[in-house]
Amino acid sequence: MTEHSALPRRRLARLRLIAVAAAAAMLAVLAGIYGIDGLRSNPDAAACADAVKTASRVAPLARGEVAALTVSRKAFRVPDLAFKDADGRARTLPDWRGRTVLLNLWATWCVPCRKEMPALDALEADLGGPNFEVVAVDIDTRDPGKPLAFLKEIGVTHLAYYSDPSAKAFQDLKLAGKAFGMPTTLIIDPSGCEIGEMAGPAEWASADGLKLVSAALAGDNSSVTR
Repeated sequence: MTEHSALPRRRLARLRLIAVAAAAAMLAVLAGIYGIDGLRSNPDAAACADAVKTASRVAPLARGEVAALTVSRKAFRVPDLAFKDADGRARTLPDWRGRTVLLNLWATWCVPCRKEMPALDALEADLGGPNFEVVAVDIDTRDPGKPLAFLKEIGVTHLAYYSDPSAKAFQDLKLAGKAFGMPTTLIIDPSGCEIGEMAGPAEWASADGLKLVSAALAGDNSSVTR
């Protein structure tokens, strides 16, 4: 090989090295900005590991009256949604840390929401306590007396009243890809991580609903049957 014929090959080799280095640098930048497929670790992965395990254990129970529940396949910490209680005091989801929550967003203009409300009230009556609460948040934006009158009319007595007249909680969940219509329901573990989500109503106080929620509370597979 002559000296003249070797020069292009050396130049080509240098160009390849430069190209590889540039590609690696660009990949690192993209990983830092966008978190491309595992190049940046999911900060919720460790905190939500138990929720993902619970979801996999209750998955066989998403059937019958609660078959529309989608269980979590990966870690997702629910945003710190803000709303108000019946006395007008500011509340956020972190107020329920240490308890499992069935979060439900509803409104009086939503016919399926109205039909679902007695089941949510019955679920709270059956399972509500120190370790679990149905947190039903009304997102009516007008006439604050209307939802209270509706709940009284249908005999809801076990649910605490929470409201978000700005409907920001719904928008925050929508931005996170977790709200596609009304009602929207999430089962959230004591660490604030999603166990499962449902778009649309369900008979939560049915045998199917009680079995699924009880399994989520138990945190083991003792009550999961096929």
